Amino acid sequence: MLTAADPLPFRPERVLIAGVTGSGKTTLARRVAGVWGLRHVEIDGLFHGPDWTPRPEFLDDVRSFASEDRWVTEWQYTSKGTDEIITPRADLAIWLDYPYRVVRSRLLRRTLRRSILRTRMWNGNVEKPIWQMFRSDPDENILAWQTKTLGHWTERMPDYTLRFPQLTIVRLRTPNETEQWLRAQAGESGVSIAPPKRRSRDR
Repeated sequence: MLTAADPLPFRPERVLIAGVTGSGKTTLARRVAGVWGLRHVEIDGLFHGPDWTPRPEFLDDVRSFASEDRWVTEWQYTSKGTDEIITPRADLAIWLDYPYRVVRSRLLRRTLRRSILRTRMWNGNVEKPIWQMFRSDPDENILAWQTKTLGHWTERMPDYTLRFPQLTIVRLRTPNETEQWLRAQAGESGVSIAPPKRRSRDR
């Protein structure tokens, strides 16, 4: 497993972004796509149909993009069958292993902003009402879901390194590490990237 200071031994073609809900997977996926010229497939958009119902075509769509040569996506829905499709095809995984205070504050800001602004997301869905943040059911409350799954990647990464030896994993422990690492990759590729919005609490 590589750290932020380790150079990549190759130029990736198929990339997974891992991390707990709210860590910033989709934002990083978009930026990685720009650095390496990859197609970004937002996997949430494939999974969620109208009214937050799972799309029956989900795994077929995952198989379709996974068969392509170059892409980046969020490493999600492993319990729904994506691990058998995308993980064997990927050559790099970027693991956002951030402190709890960082991912919690990020998720709170995102959820409140989307709920208040009624932001339209995948297939016309909007964030659930703010009052649902006080429910204890992880299937109804995204904050409870984050709490439930905080240890998911720490528990599973050792097994992934054994099951998928072709997969190089980079573990990034803070947003600052991620920014430094991304700038290094952009420099190697001769690409200019925009600086992130400054968030002192995310350091």
